[in-house]
Amino acid sequence: MKRLILASSSPRRKQLLEMAGLRFDILVSDIDEQIQRNESPEQIVQSLAYQKAKAVQKTNPGAYVIGADTIVVYNRQVLGKPKTKQEACEMLRLLSGKTHHVFTGVAIIAPEQETVFVERTAVTFWDITDEDIFEYIETGEPMDKAGAYGIQGKGALFVKRIEGDYFSVVGLPLARTVRELKKIGWK
Repeated sequence: MKRLILASSSPRRKQLLEMAGLRFDILVSDIDEQIQRNESPEQIVQSLAYQKAKAVQKTNPGAYVIGADTIVVYNRQVLGKPKTKQEACEMLRLLSGKTHHVFTGVAIIAPEQETVFVERTAVTFWDITDEDIFEYIETGEPMDKAGAYGIQGKGALFVKRIEGDYFSVVGLPLARTVRELKKIGWK
């Protein structure tokens, strides 16, 4: 059987691939995740996903390597992972009552082929009170998530609706990833 590697330390991506019944190893890439401000959201996530997969593939040339990256965008502003509680609060206030977009790029590098794609999902939040924001931040959940929320956790309480792939918002468009793996020869 061909080796499958997830080039990510994300527990959510790991959980999603396990949910699909895939056997895989985890090897985290050590790329510098710098965002070029002149790139579109699609270009940013595809580039970072590719860099992650390529870095791991270089030391594992016979493997199938999956790299992924997710960003949250509101009004052309990229919202990464908050560095402080104050930054998390500002992000959640910004998203309150509005629709934003989540972009997840995926790169799959196989021994003789590669594919890179992006999924875009629109997420609309209910109006969120400052009290709800402060309580949520105290859980610690927003601190390692793009846009300062986790749709698969307590952050789900802010979501009014989504249009697109739920799993892409979690961090990996699972159905499309598995389909793309099969297209390039994964069995």
